[in-house]
Amino acid sequence: MTAPVLRIETLDLSVGSFEWDFARKRRAEIDAHFEAARRSKPGLWNGRILLMHSHEIESACLWGSYFETDFASFMAWRDFGFVDPGINNCFALGALQGSDGGYVMGVMGGGTANAGKVYFPGGTPDLNDVVGRRVDLESSVRREVQEETGLAPDQFDIDPGWHCVPAGPLIALLKPMRARETAEQLRDRIRAHLALEADPELADVYIARGEADIHPMMPGFIQTFLRSAGR
Repeated sequence: MTAPVLRIETLDLSVGSFEWDFARKRRAEIDAHFEAARRSKPGLWNGRILLMHSHEIESACLWGSYFETDFASFMAWRDFGFVDPGINNCFALGALQGSDGGYVMGVMGGGTANAGKVYFPGGTPDLNDVVGRRVDLESSVRREVQEETGLAPDQFDIDPGWHCVPAGPLIALLKPMRARETAEQLRDRIRAHLALEADPELADVYIARGEADIHPMMPGFIQTFLRSAGR
């Protein structure tokens, strides 16, 4: 069954202590897996990220509790087949849309953990997104969009809510961001920004206007979003 696209108006997200048995009990496997990945992608960094261990969606509000872990454990959890069903990767992406309706996405660079994948800028939250004990995905997505594309948030009309696509262990939160320029103009500006970077996270830019433009390298939640947006 295709995952629904839910409208979320409010986020209530916190971070606290949580002992993740997977990361503790399978430490040797996790470390070996990450070192093997780094041999082909030396730029991978085992930084600290946030995953979610409990959540609830009710009355257009997403409540959730995050915990801190390392990127190596996250990568192994993902690559081993999301082996702990009680854990979710709840992340925010900027759903960039041109004034002509076209959606603008990035093609992930070869040195990243998601090389070749096509989706909106953003990603798994980290410690930079924590304010007190709260997780601020609103600020996170604005920062990530600017870092990856060079486009400043004030160049968009930004919706206060979110489109949420729950897809098994993944919970994608898409922030509607509509530009005053066409999708092609945004693409050209992003490509110009990437050309100036020594090691850009994105390899290229892809435009999709609906279901007909679904790319095989798009994750399922992006495909679901595009199908819903065309209705």
